[in-house]
Amino acid sequence: MKKEAQVKYPASIRFWHWGNTLVISGSLVTVLINSTLFDGRSTRDFVQKELAHAGANVSQEQARAVVHGLEDKVWDIHIYFGYVLTALFLYRLIVEIRADKNQKVFRKFLDTLKIYLSNQAFKSTARYELGIKLLYLVFYTLLLIMAITGLSIAFDDNLGISRSLSHSLKEVHGFCMYPILGFIVLHVGGVYFAERKNKKGIVSDMINGGKMNN
Repeated sequence: MKKEAQVKYPASIRFWHWGNTLVISGSLVTVLINSTLFDGRSTRDFVQKELAHAGANVSQEQARAVVHGLEDKVWDIHIYFGYVLTALFLYRLIVEIRADKNQKVFRKFLDTLKIYLSNQAFKSTARYELGIKLLYLVFYTLLLIMAITGLSIAFDDNLGISRSLSHSLKEVHGFCMYPILGFIVLHVGGVYFAERKNKKGIVSDMINGGKMNN
């Protein structure tokens, strides 16, 4: 713990950041595959045509069953990504609980809000920092909703969740993907412009930890 305090980004935060990046990317890829490759009549016709070329004449219903089977396989991978995402979120909560009081996410947000409300000289800078921290709070909230709804959908039978409620949870789960994508775009864009201006080394710091400013 002493060694972690000497860097900007402790190993625990770096592990969560890059692990979360990989899992969210993989999860989005599965959604993209099922919404493009396995969606629509063209895929069913393609499967039917290819099987016919291989000497297997199948009906449209049989071809549809093949497509649905492949789609289910991809969703199984999506579910596994969801389990890992939930585990990473719980890991992040543990890291947050064990963090120093001044390093906690919500405490940083409150401190920045206090600076924004009290210091007129640095109003624009404080507004920028406050916006960033608010975005992170929204992002964490979205991850929590994704984890809860995802697990509820995966274990709806075990939890006794009705079909109508499960359908509503799927809609919420799917909707959360869009603001998360928006956050990712803003995050990557913000890092890019910051690297080009006055905060060089953000990416490398998130890899090797970075040195604390004295």
